[in-house]
Amino acid sequence: MTTAIAPTLTPTSVTPPPRALPVVAAPPTPYRFSVKQYQQMIEVGVLTDDDKVELLEGYLVPKMSRNAPHDGTMEYITGTLFPLLPIGWRFRCQLAVECSDSQPEPDIAVARGDTRTFFTRHPRADEIGLAIEVSDSSLTRDRIDKARIYARAGIVEYWIVNLIDRQIEVHTLPVGESYTNVQNYMAGQSLPLTLDGVVVAMLSVDALLP
Repeated sequence: MTTAIAPTLTPTSVTPPPRALPVVAAPPTPYRFSVKQYQQMIEVGVLTDDDKVELLEGYLVPKMSRNAPHDGTMEYITGTLFPLLPIGWRFRCQLAVECSDSQPEPDIAVARGDTRTFFTRHPRADEIGLAIEVSDSSLTRDRIDKARIYARAGIVEYWIVNLIDRQIEVHTLPVGESYTNVQNYMAGQSLPLTLDGVVVAMLSVDALLP
């Protein structure tokens, strides 16, 4: 009688199924508002004076907080510049300027117009002869973001009244997204107030710094 021999089974390796990678949701894309949408939100009361924001490059950006040196310097500059403006120019403090993708509110702006020009609209960037930011805690934003926005909008001259280094940084000749000429004026020096290419007055830096 022949005894059956069971076949030898060779174990086979089993490859486990590939592990599914966790699904990671893409971060949400920040929404960018147009200038018109921003203005409509203000008109219908979605944004009020209690919302301390301004529209910069399509985004609602909190305004920098103000302190006594900042406000005192603004008052100081107002008293110096206002009497020097020729007829046809308006002195504006922390009021809106309409650009293509932004509606910044520079600390001071000198706009072409009369007492009735801006009753129903904000000045356009091409109507601004000079924009000024008084800077301490906002210095980085004013040097980078505001300079880029103002240059791209074609604002011909932009001053940063730098309270930290006690100097006035004058930006002129905007090309693309930057100013091609930047000059720093220190205490003891004088700088020109220029509107429409005409030097209106020579100003002492000491008369603009606290």
